[in-house]
Amino acid sequence: MSRPPLIGISARIYFPAAPVADIGGVFTRTLHYLEQSVAHWILGGRALAVMIPAIESQGMLARSEMSLAEYASQLDGLVLQGGNDIAPESYGETPLRPEWSGDRVRDRYEIDLFDAFVSAGKPVVGICRGCQLINVALGGTLYQDIPSQRPSEVQHLHVQQYDRQFHDAEILPGSGLARLYPGVQRTTINSIHHQAVKDLGRDLVVEARSVPDGLVEAIRWRGPSLVFGMQWHPEFMAQDRHHPSQLDGRPILEEFLAACLRRRG
Repeated sequence: MSRPPLIGISARIYFPAAPVADIGGVFTRTLHYLEQSVAHWILGGRALAVMIPAIESQGMLARSEMSLAEYASQLDGLVLQGGNDIAPESYGETPLRPEWSGDRVRDRYEIDLFDAFVSAGKPVVGICRGCQLINVALGGTLYQDIPSQRPSEVQHLHVQQYDRQFHDAEILPGSGLARLYPGVQRTTINSIHHQAVKDLGRDLVVEARSVPDGLVEAIRWRGPSLVFGMQWHPEFMAQDRHHPSQLDGRPILEEFLAACLRRRG
């Protein structure tokens, strides 16, 4: 019996800062961590989940000591987690407000990681920030803040409701998503982001848009390997059914894992 797919998941990064650091212990150290819900989403597809520690070109480890390409050669696919904002400098802009400065260290690490997996022909899926990271890695740009740059009646972020904030989305005809969800044109997704895709990166196509404001909600690469990004969080919706018409994330996971197995074969 062949082994299950071995899926790498990018690390989220915690940087110690006062007053949290004042409590001592582990919170005085830089931490790499993985959200349990993301791991369980992957495990639910009968795959194995492995967090990939942050190694980036300006970090402590020299490239001669360790290369992200080695992870790409050993693992079957990559999931880019959600998390902090993408730094505007990563797509050639400066922050419009200090609180939108993002995480440049994580950007460099995840762009290097993305490039390594794409170069190896391994499938990649991006969740929320991960979707934005794919777009930026391929030369695209972002809206730094939806409410101020693309104001609409759709609320894409509600801090108190968090993963229970939903809105409608349209799956575009003829897209890969339309193939995964035959007969589904309008659906409901959760929404936990204030940044969004602005200018598309190289060889990317839009597969879903929010309704009625038309913001990009899903993208797919037209290259030789599977690269797909979605603004919503399927891992949260896999735990409970919060909305009667919410999108089932299993077809996306199944497509991803099937592509991983084909590439390994």
